[in-house]
Amino acid sequence: MTELLRVLIADDHALFREGIRQVLTSGTGFEIVGEAGNGTEALALIEQHHPDVALLDISMPGATGLEVAAILKQRRDPCKVVILSVHDHAEYVREAVRSGARSYLRKDTSPVELREAIRAVARGEEYFSPSVAGRLADAMRNEHERGEQVVRLEGLTPREREVLTGIVNGDTNREIGATLGISTRTVETHRESVMRKLNIRSVAGLTRFAVSCGLIKTSPESDTP
Repeated sequence: MTELLRVLIADDHALFREGIRQVLTSGTGFEIVGEAGNGTEALALIEQHHPDVALLDISMPGATGLEVAAILKQRRDPCKVVILSVHDHAEYVREAVRSGARSYLRKDTSPVELREAIRAVARGEEYFSPSVAGRLADAMRNEHERGEQVVRLEGLTPREREVLTGIVNGDTNREIGATLGISTRTVETHRESVMRKLNIRSVAGLTRFAVSCGLIKTSPESDTP
């Protein structure tokens, strides 16, 4: 007889927990060992019942699903974590992985996919639905690209960074020189050095670079809500 997978459900909405319970108990191979309405309860029940897999809502009172996952990771608890969320934003997915989650699913995932995800993480695998996997790939790629930009930025001298900041702020060479207390000719020399080192020959390109590596921030009006 196949041993049942022991599952804990943690979500602050009782109706959603009931739905998950029905999805799992209507199939085969699962045993619900506990339900929690917040992160603190989830941690206590995990310690008490030692489930194979914990289904954690990403946002709960007491401790979020990500915080619970991070604590389990720090404790080296063998319980595997599946994060459930209404969002699939890249940053959420990336933080879930960093926290130790083995799977990230939207709450509108199908019952078949939920059961498959639980079985996969119980086997020691990772499971992400195609849309979530795409978000994660985008996030990791952006992080890698930003890391490369930071390395390029570190190749500039402190004075060259100051000149770069002045350029992307729209200041003229004369204005940059006045601000930094150096001659216009010296600004021109630094400007040429910056463009050569970064291999960027336009102000627009320098601006994109400065934003991408965090040297300057975009205005709040341009942020995506």
